[in-house]
Amino acid sequence: MSADNSYNGKISFGEKVGYSLGDLAANLVFQMIMIYQLKFYTDVFGLNGAIAGSVLLVAPMVSAFVDPIVGILTDRTSTRWGKYRPWILASALPFCLFYILAFHRPDIQDKTLLAVYAAVSYVLLLMMYSFNNTPYASLGGVMTANIKERTSINTVRFVASTIAQFAVQGFTLPLIDRLGGSDASRGWSRTILLFAFIAFICLLITFFTTRERIAQPPQQKASVKEDVKETFGNVSWRVMFVLCLAVYTSLAMFGSSMNFYFQSYLDQRSLYEFLHNFGLADTEREAYSAGFSLFNILNAIMQFVGVVFLSGWLAGKLGKKTVYIVCLSLTVLFQALFYLPSPDDVVLVYLLCVLKSLAYAPTIPLMWAMVADVADYMEYLNRRRATGFCFSGIMFALKMGLGFGGALSGILLSAFGYVSGGTAMQSSGAVEGIRLVSSIVPAVVFGIALASVVFYPITKRFNEKMQAELAKRRKAAEGQGE
Repeated sequence: MSADNSYNGKISFGEKVGYSLGDLAANLVFQMIMIYQLKFYTDVFGLNGAIAGSVLLVAPMVSAFVDPIVGILTDRTSTRWGKYRPWILASALPFCLFYILAFHRPDIQDKTLLAVYAAVSYVLLLMMYSFNNTPYASLGGVMTANIKERTSINTVRFVASTIAQFAVQGFTLPLIDRLGGSDASRGWSRTILLFAFIAFICLLITFFTTRERIAQPPQQKASVKEDVKETFGNVSWRVMFVLCLAVYTSLAMFGSSMNFYFQSYLDQRSLYEFLHNFGLADTEREAYSAGFSLFNILNAIMQFVGVVFLSGWLAGKLGKKTVYIVCLSLTVLFQALFYLPSPDDVVLVYLLCVLKSLAYAPTIPLMWAMVADVADYMEYLNRRRATGFCFSGIMFALKMGLGFGGALSGILLSAFGYVSGGTAMQSSGAVEGIRLVSSIVPAVVFGIALASVVFYPITKRFNEKMQAELAKRRKAAEGQGE
């Protein structure tokens, strides 16, 4: 591959949109895993919460070996389309097929065999997630080195991901009811088939509309040992690893537990009366489905507002690190406050949703922009670039976070006495467990993320200095190559 040397150039809006559709595709899968995978295993498969949680924990650990392999392979790929784009194209179809299989309930009655099927299909999905999303994330780090453009790319990217979040969190339950009728399993299969088709088309568009511009330093020699040593030894990468692991553990816990929160903690009559005032529910039976969908839609809208109107502006004024610390501090507070509402205090639940979503939103695109800065930082220090391997470690942390979050939710709910099968009648102990897993526990995990980001060394001023130096080196290397 030959770079076009537009290292600090601007990226057209069309290319940004094309790139963003790849994240829309990923989030049609990611949001489903984060919000509904545990619920699917307990209430559609009928698995015990602890067993379902164990599947969610073991699968990422089994598939973990794929992440560094993908990073190493992509960094050493050389085609006329670049290093990372070909992998997005090649993995698109199998990624979507395994997505369909992971949310399909086979005609198996034995719970042990069902658990095995769940584990195998989930492992395969996570493996293909690595082959697809690691090169996709890496692509965002080589489209430009312009600091503002990199933030802009990730802002547009997360507008698209918010649309996917809106679709999955807001319309999954209504689609299941509409497409499946009385057969929930059929409703799930048809809904996932629809999402998978959309994801496949989006990934094709991403491949055909994007370009890679930042190449490895010309003098760099391929060395897995050096890639591993320099990545693991870099403090900024270690900070981002811990940050990503903690953030996605917390998000997975909150996302999956709020499903139970709406079904088994909130008073269904109070929820129905609130929704009925807005014409969103005709019967009390619809309260859970409509109420949880509204909660997710409101969450997606507020995150959209925060990403579009706050993220880039705040990062430009204060720098990514400062914005992350302030916004994550507020997120910890509002997350913990979800413990306070009584079962009939529906308005407070939705108010906390607005506050927490707005506080967290600016951090969403910044995290991946910060990882791209880490790849630059390693090039700055060592005159070597391993973008794919750098991002693969963060993708590993993301997957493990999903696994830990889902597993902790399932195990804690089971420990508190949650009864699988979708019943809304739970013991007081199970209800208390739902409250804790929806509030205090994820807030503590968010606190770990907050503590880690304090040690992130790439401030706004340092980043500007670093990018200027890298631009000089690349220009000099370009001149030598002529």
